[in-house]
Amino acid sequence: MNARILMIEDNEQNRYLATFLLEHHGHRVFSEPDGPSGLARALGEPFDLILLDIQLPGMDGYAVARALRANDATRCVPIIAVTSYAMAGDRENVFAAGCDGYLEKPIDPEHFVAQLSRFLPATSTGVQP
Repeated sequence: MNARILMIEDNEQNRYLATFLLEHHGHRVFSEPDGPSGLARALGEPFDLILLDIQLPGMDGYAVARALRANDATRCVPIIAVTSYAMAGDRENVFAAGCDGYLEKPIDPEHFVAQLSRFLPATSTGVQP
């Protein structure tokens, strides 16, 4: 399956690594570097999965996740927090904001795509560029 994945991540190295791994497995990755542009992109295009950093400029990932869940167009799109927040309560806060999954940074390149695969629908949107 070739999924359309939106990555909302401000760190260029993290975007590069995740994009490389996902594209190597046939997925199409689109990225935005901050909360407001990521939210706008998610609301304007169909995606099969959204990868969301929590510590973002302009609008944090919690606010982005809540806004995505409040919109009919994105209510059911899986959102996976990919974050360095790993303190007590952070995981619970991620889920309370509306995320479906939680992965800690740094990501594990050997298992990253497999960890995300369970959140991908059986069929992708099939939208062409």
